[in-house]
This record gives sequence, structure tokens and C-alpha cells, in this order.
Amino acid sequence: MVYEGFNEDPHGMTMLGRIVLDAWLFDLIPRSEDCAGWDLQRMQKLMDQVNNRWDEYGNIPSRLPPGLLEKHTELYDWATRRARERGWDPELGEDD
Repeated sequence: MVYEGFNEDPHGMTMLGRIVLDAWLFDLIPRSEDCAGWDLQRMQKLMDQVNNRWDEYGNIPSRLPPGLLEKHTELYDWATRRARERGWDPELGEDD
């Protein structure tokens, strides 16, 4: 099984989509990389890197330094608007 990539993800707010968003946030991958074609093992490695970075801030966005907080806000505002345009309903489960 491989990830279709953030750009082809049904709405981008899936678990794997959020890993990509956070990888962009922490500059673990370039913004041009959406992880299309990555197998689950490779995605797991990226998730581990993302989790390690979040651990530095207690997994709480408000604890991010100002520059990262601003980037997080812009990135997630954009991703949320994009997801809603694609039919995402935050009241539904991740896979709905």
C-alpha cells in the first residue's frame, strides 16, 4: 500500500495528510513534496520525525515559537479551507 499524496488525498485532513502538513511545518520535507507514492514504512519514518519535533513543544501549537506558530496558523488555515472545499466535515471521523 502506498500513500496517494497530499494533493490527491480526498481532502487532506486524514492522518497521513496531517503528517505531510506537519512535515512541511517543520521543514522535514520541501513544500513541493506531497509524499505521493510513499509506502507506509516511509510514511512511518516521517511520522516519527514529526512526532519528535512536536514533542519539543509538548504537542501544543500555542507552545511553538512565534515564527513556527505563524507558519502553523497559515498552513492549517489554508489546509482547512481546501479540505472544506473538497467536502470535508470536521464533525465526521477521519475516514468519512
